[in-house]
Amino acid sequence: MPTLRSSSSQPQSASSPSRVSSPLQGAVARGHRGFPASSSSVTVPCDDRASDQASEGESDSVSADEGSDFEDSLRRNVKKRVAKRPLKTTPVAKHPKKGSQMVRGHGQKESEPPASDLFDAVKAAKSDMQSLVDEWLDSYKQDQDAGFLELVNFFIQSCGCKGTVTQEMFRKMSNSEIIRHLTEQFNEDSGDYPLTAPGPSWKKFQGSFCEFVRTLVFRCQYGLLYDGFPMDNLISLLTGLSDSQVRAFRHTSTLAAMTLMTSLVRVALQLSVHKDYNHRQYEAERSKGPGQRAPERLESLLEKRKELQEHQEEIEGMMNALFRGVFVHRYRDVLPEIRAICIEEIGCWMQSYSTSFLTDSYLKYIGWTLHDKHREVRLKCLKALKGLYSNQDLTARLELFTSRFKDRMVSMVMDREYDVAVEAVKLLTVILKNMEGVLTDADCESVYPVVYASNRALASAAGEFLYWKLFYPECETRTVDGKEQRQSPRSQRTFFHLLLSFFVESELHDHAAYLVDSLWDCAGSQLKNWESLTSLLLEKDQNLGDVQESTLIEILVSSVQQASEGHPPVGRVTGRKGLTPKERKIQANDKVKLTEHLIPLLPQLLAKFSADAEKVAPLLQLLNYFDLNIYCTRRLEKHLELFLQQLQEVVVKHAEPAVLEAGAHALYLLCNPEFTFFSRVDFARSQLVDLLTDRFQQELEELLQSSFLDEDEVYSLAATLKRLSAFYNAHDLTRWELYEPCYRLLRKAVDTGEVPHQVMLPALTLVYFSILWTLTHISGSGASQPLSPQKQLMSLKGRMVAFCELCQSCLSDVAPEIQEQFYDDYGDIIKETLTRARQIDRSHCSRILLLSLKQLYTELLQEQGPEGLNELPAFIEMRDLARRFALSFGPQQLQNRDLVVMLHKEGIKFSLSELPAAGSSGQPPNLAFLELLSEFSPRLFHQDKQLLLSYLEKCLQDVSQAPGHPWGPVTTYCHSLSPMENTAEASLQGYPRSKKRRIEGPSRRHREDISSSQEESLQLTSMPPTPTLTSTAVKTRQPLGGLEEMEEEGGSESEFTQGQPLSGTQRSEFSSPHHFRIPLNPPGPDLGNQLTRLSLMEEDEEELEIQHESSEEWQYTNKHSSPSEHGLDLLDSTELNIEDF
Repeated sequence: MPTLRSSSSQPQSASSPSRVSSPLQGAVARGHRGFPASSSSVTVPCDDRASDQASEGESDSVSADEGSDFEDSLRRNVKKRVAKRPLKTTPVAKHPKKGSQMVRGHGQKESEPPASDLFDAVKAAKSDMQSLVDEWLDSYKQDQDAGFLELVNFFIQSCGCKGTVTQEMFRKMSNSEIIRHLTEQFNEDSGDYPLTAPGPSWKKFQGSFCEFVRTLVFRCQYGLLYDGFPMDNLISLLTGLSDSQVRAFRHTSTLAAMTLMTSLVRVALQLSVHKDYNHRQYEAERSKGPGQRAPERLESLLEKRKELQEHQEEIEGMMNALFRGVFVHRYRDVLPEIRAICIEEIGCWMQSYSTSFLTDSYLKYIGWTLHDKHREVRLKCLKALKGLYSNQDLTARLELFTSRFKDRMVSMVMDREYDVAVEAVKLLTVILKNMEGVLTDADCESVYPVVYASNRALASAAGEFLYWKLFYPECETRTVDGKEQRQSPRSQRTFFHLLLSFFVESELHDHAAYLVDSLWDCAGSQLKNWESLTSLLLEKDQNLGDVQESTLIEILVSSVQQASEGHPPVGRVTGRKGLTPKERKIQANDKVKLTEHLIPLLPQLLAKFSADAEKVAPLLQLLNYFDLNIYCTRRLEKHLELFLQQLQEVVVKHAEPAVLEAGAHALYLLCNPEFTFFSRVDFARSQLVDLLTDRFQQELEELLQSSFLDEDEVYSLAATLKRLSAFYNAHDLTRWELYEPCYRLLRKAVDTGEVPHQVMLPALTLVYFSILWTLTHISGSGASQPLSPQKQLMSLKGRMVAFCELCQSCLSDVAPEIQEQFYDDYGDIIKETLTRARQIDRSHCSRILLLSLKQLYTELLQEQGPEGLNELPAFIEMRDLARRFALSFGPQQLQNRDLVVMLHKEGIKFSLSELPAAGSSGQPPNLAFLELLSEFSPRLFHQDKQLLLSYLEKCLQDVSQAPGHPWGPVTTYCHSLSPMENTAEASLQGYPRSKKRRIEGPSRRHREDISSSQEESLQLTSMPPTPTLTSTAVKTRQPLGGLEEMEEEGGSESEFTQGQPLSGTQRSEFSSPHHFRIPLNPPGPDLGNQLTRLSLMEEDEEELEIQHESSEEWQYTNKHSSPSEHGLDLLDSTELNIEDF
């Protein structure tokens, strides 16, 4: 097997002629023309003179990448690479195609091979890629220079560049000059290029582009790949483009180079297999006796081995050039898409050619990039690692990496991006399966809470981890002949006991339904074993506590619901739109199975747990998930009779709302006229309602006749009313005429106040349901009704008016418990009313908010007086309400500008509307209202704050105030409008103080220049200026030799073992999740007219203030930028500063 040799294994003489700076040694040795790369690429001379110059300077131009794994093999193999094509001084196409003319740099035209044939075919993605490559190979064999130039222009055009490379440019210009020339012709009107362009025509371009590169290597692997000229120069071109400041060049060339590298890795792997096979053949032939040995065969096998060795060294040289020239620089590119490409491809190399690439010197790149700030890059890292850990043959070589980066992988379970967190949990699950003992109990406890996450994909992944950690070792399912065998009852009991202990002892959540949903995908067969569940519940000597019984019942109900309905519990988000036909079939079968099993056992469960409301309520909910037709088709009417008896006992025994609602709903499901047993269920319902109605009439008469009731009588009456109310909600009880007695009861409560509030609430509910059912009858009534619809409506209207009067009296005069009940029931209605009012008329709604604050303040002032008003708890609550009102304006700051200014102006008038008594030094009684008004200040623009400050000063001139003793509310309100508050907030957010000092001057001058007419009118005629956007990519080029040497030379296994890939400041910066930071440099003024700044306005007041101050900083920086900054290029930089990495 070929290995990537280290430079330490083969010492080299300092005077060796093969010691050159370029990894593309073959082209240098043959004097071929090439594309000399820029700073991060290799250097290939373009003519004989350049070759001589390169020879003289070889000893001084050793790159920073020297000492790499490939370097020594390149030095030893440089003389072996023999040119297989004659050198041509004038590459001219033999068969130029008609109509194809390439634009040269000086504006002349010259006949060239078409650059768009390959590009159009790849873009269309309709032709066979192998045929397309074969056609190009035929063209290349006819004219190698013209064919190669066509390939070069294909890659240039794939970048979205309008320019092309002509033969004259190819002959006379260096690589950097060609790229500079192409950059000038690049289309800067749009930021889109083929890899990122929208539209259906570009949707499949990236896949076709990568397929073309893979097919090109595949078709050339037995000949042209080792020619030296096309591949070496193509690698040189891609390396130079990958170092360009143009994002399109860098992105496209990196994708091509990494795809080319992956294809070369596969070729190297095949060569390794062929070498092993050749070695076995040679040893087998040599082990034969002298009479049987064939010298000719031995000689041919030796020649074959030599040829394979040369090919392998050729491939390793190309891989070294791509890795050192492209990957090492681009895996930390400023563009996240480029970083993601590099990480994805290196993961493929490690999986396919683990012998050479699965080492710590390569794994460190994935480990470092786990801290990337972009989700796509982190996601690629985790997927690459999951592929490696899934292969048990490779886990032994990952132990050092695991010990170094395990903590980071565990922490990514809490990643803010759900898809990244899902992959992190899946990766830990694979590690748990294949590397025993690596994850500690503390590591596992970091994953356990995720089973209750709101995102179902994340919770399901955590459920699988939990299953393999806690349940699988004890409840392993046996498989025979590929079929899963049924678990033993003991194993099933163990599973449920472990599930109970985890849920109860962990105390992570209150609802087991979320745990069941998390385990459903991996342990659904165990959770659907309802025989074991019900047997555990019905056992006499089960040794289960009260909490464990309640949890087990909840698990039973949750598993039944999951099997019957197939959707997660409330609040858990899933991205699926529906079930597949196969899943619907499984769901239907499961529903029949659970119904057949639970119908006979449900009466027994109700009888056992009838005394416990927490247990009987979920058991009654089981009927929601039954196929009720089975009562008829399976002749199970006797079990229906038993269920109805138990239901009546439960209703008479309990008064809890949950039990009564569940019972009423269960009876409603059975009272379907389409069922053959409807008459039987309807009779049972009538019996139950008759019982409850008779009891209510009797207890009501006792209440109306006596002036005093003991606690038992009050409780009994309230319980009866609650039962009737619950059933009236689901069933039509109009024929029992409950409106009149309830109305009499409520009228006595309002008139005398002798009726307990426990009785009034259910009585009000009964009257409400009676009105609703009457309305339903009127809506569906026909001519058969004795009264006309108009008379019925008039009668209903009278009842409605009487009911509203009762509600108003109850809300005004009775106990606070009833008022709180109404507020709880109708709070959402009030919120929705405010939302609709704001949508109808924003101005009127803002006046309503101000009016409500005025009324609350006035009531508090009348009750407590002006002294110490702002220190009262009621005032603090009022201030919190004002803050909530301010948040209701939302992020539309510009849209609400006039409204907020109007609210402040009216609030200032109200605070100073009542002046203190003449000669008094006290403050105006309404002045504390300014503190409530300060909660709306963050919603103001900076210019409006200045105007309001002037308006307040003008209003305060008419109010006498003791000198040297400013009033507290005025100080608080002025501070909320002062620019100094913005400055303080900006400093908390990390803005430089020098910028704040620069802003203070213009702000102060602006305030002094405001005219008195502007102060008084507050006309909002000025729009806030839109600041320009600074570039985040342009930086002056800095030498990276020190960083590259530190990163590439210093990334040895000894340093990797210690976990210190970087040193000093660089290591601390790199360990941060945000180590890909780019400093912001202001651009020249020529960019200001083209780009605008997008600001996201958050709900938080402080963020709104900071955005405001930030706008002025951007403007000021743009105006005072230095002349040196004006000349910066607008294209992105490809390199990061050392302190940023």
